[in-house]
Amino acid sequence: MKKIYLIWIWWIWISAIARYYNELWYKVFWSDKYDSELIHKLISEWIDIIIWERPDFIDNSFEKIIYTEAIPENQSELKKAKTTNAEILTYPESLANIANSKKLITISWTHWKSTTTSLASIIFKNSDKNITSVVWTLLKEFDGKNFFHRNNNKNSDEYFIIEACEYKRSFLKYKPDIAIITNIEIDHLDYYKDLKDYILAYRQLIDNVKTGGYVIIDWQEKNSLTLVWLRQDIKYILVYKDYYSQDWQEIFFPEIELKIPWQHIVYDAKLTYILWKLCNISENIIIGTYKNYNWVWRRMENLWKTINWNTVISDYWHHPTEIKLTLEAIKTKYYNRQVMTVFQPHQYNRTLELLDWFVDSFSNTDYLVIPNIYESRDSEEDKKKINSEVLVSKINHKNKVDWKWFDNTLKLIEEFDSKNKDAIIILMWAWDVDNLRYKIKTT
Repeated sequence: MKKIYLIWIWWIWISAIARYYNELWYKVFWSDKYDSELIHKLISEWIDIIIWERPDFIDNSFEKIIYTEAIPENQSELKKAKTTNAEILTYPESLANIANSKKLITISWTHWKSTTTSLASIIFKNSDKNITSVVWTLLKEFDGKNFFHRNNNKNSDEYFIIEACEYKRSFLKYKPDIAIITNIEIDHLDYYKDLKDYILAYRQLIDNVKTGGYVIIDWQEKNSLTLVWLRQDIKYILVYKDYYSQDWQEIFFPEIELKIPWQHIVYDAKLTYILWKLCNISENIIIGTYKNYNWVWRRMENLWKTINWNTVISDYWHHPTEIKLTLEAIKTKYYNRQVMTVFQPHQYNRTLELLDWFVDSFSNTDYLVIPNIYESRDSEEDKKKINSEVLVSKINHKNKVDWKWFDNTLKLIEEFDSKNKDAIIILMWAWDVDNLRYKIKTT
């Protein structure tokens, strides 16, 4: 059997690559820093894993070694890999090798990528199309996985749907037939110089679209507008609130019925509606999928009730805009309930760069706790400039707490739980805050 090794597999996007090669009958090995539910799910799928690092295990018997760009260059397994004959690839390079020869659909923007990708993927699954999908979350419709593959008709095109991440211009490895780009808002300032540089990366992505392909863009968003009409050999579809413009024709959206009728999710559904029409999927399948869409893992995931019948929700959003819109939606739906938010920022650098944006992001929660900042790719200089105490001091909120230890954070949750009934507790996290879900007493 061919062998492949993946370094720090937990990262949700890389585990999809493991599943892809596992389905092709490769012997798949990996390593990671932390144990998790996801790890145990993958082990049950016959993938070999070790927690931490095993450089001595890596040798010339491996065909490919794939790693996430989040790991440092001096990581022991990566250093050992470079002494072997194996093909060494970053995640986007490995995914590009697989996907670029297919009918590739990339979904790229600052916010809501996973929602849109999951909606698009489920529709394709419900059709008769050949499809491979890589999503940065887990779907019930994919048997709790982030990967789905079907190729029943060898004479038909195979569609490949991916979330194409902009970090370090990773998405420039891809050659899409259809690219969805919208909602461009500055992020990843540990890599990008400024907004101009960030938008330039999206312009470069459009250069990668195959001749005759499509770019779907939000006509109402100012940064996205700068990307329109950059090329004459591809087609642009411009999206408005109630209709989209294709070949200078206005096509109105049908009524979209969702179990989660929040405006940004409805907009995601409209984008996928255009995609499916381009791929000639029946409208009955499209509308039926909307009605049955149940949300996804750790994206406003309704977990369970506490012993005092308060609802626990897990949510991965960590950009200020995502936080603000999510809390607005929750307060709109649960307008008469108390809301407690436990928020863990992702990266010291991002927190520092977007500090002013966080100021008014939490106005729709009644109680705010920030235990710590999750460290990833951060410099010692940035860690000296920002911490949870500084962040909390900047946020406009009358009921906020800077609490650095998880045990104490759990006590605050339990205290809130004991004083309220039918309230909402949101674990809005970058990493280990979500693990508090297993410690909160439930019914």
